[in-house]
Amino acid sequence: MLKADLHTHTYFSPDSLTSPEKYVQTCLERSINCVAVTDHGSISGALAVEKLASFRVIIGEEVESSEGEIIGLFLQEEVPAGLSAEETVQRIKEQGGLVCIPHPFDRFRGEHLAEAAVMRVLPQVDVIEALNSRTTLRRDNEHAARFAKEHGLAMSAGSDAHSWRELGRACVEMPEFEGPREFLEALKQGQIMGRLSNPLVHFRSRWAWLRRRFRWRPTE
Repeated sequence: MLKADLHTHTYFSPDSLTSPEKYVQTCLERSINCVAVTDHGSISGALAVEKLASFRVIIGEEVESSEGEIIGLFLQEEVPAGLSAEETVQRIKEQGGLVCIPHPFDRFRGEHLAEAAVMRVLPQVDVIEALNSRTTLRRDNEHAARFAKEHGLAMSAGSDAHSWRELGRACVEMPEFEGPREFLEALKQGQIMGRLSNPLVHFRSRWAWLRRRFRWRPTE
């Protein structure tokens, strides 16, 4: 079985601190053997981790559409920010990727995809993130899980790690797979496990952003 953390960041995200080397080292120490690296607006971190890792790495990106964030999984190229939700989804699908809606009902996260947009693109959505460790209120994750069940969608879990300390806080224990279609089937058989992070982890993201703002390269 795989222990899969399906929403993570490296310092290729402007608000993250984790180098690809530290990322891989931490995953090995914590027996995480499948990850989706989903940096903001970039697949460079995912490609860097893939080169170093002995475990399965899904190339992903957390895309800032004009209506909120959408994750693309199994990507070949980056999807630009600022497109409509529909066009963002189309760009992901055109390259054979899967569409995941992260933290869809997190009331404290302004960048989540607007509910009206979720409903418009719902026929093209493959996965709903049912456990995000950085979601402040447990009931917002529970809302996402109920929504996924109501619409017959696969459910994922991710730490949303922006520092190496957070990696693995939310995972899916799932069977092995090959490619996007098998991934979806394996995910539907998986078991979500994990816990919420202390809300203070968001200060790490702010610190990382400030360091980048002043051209300081993260070193963790």
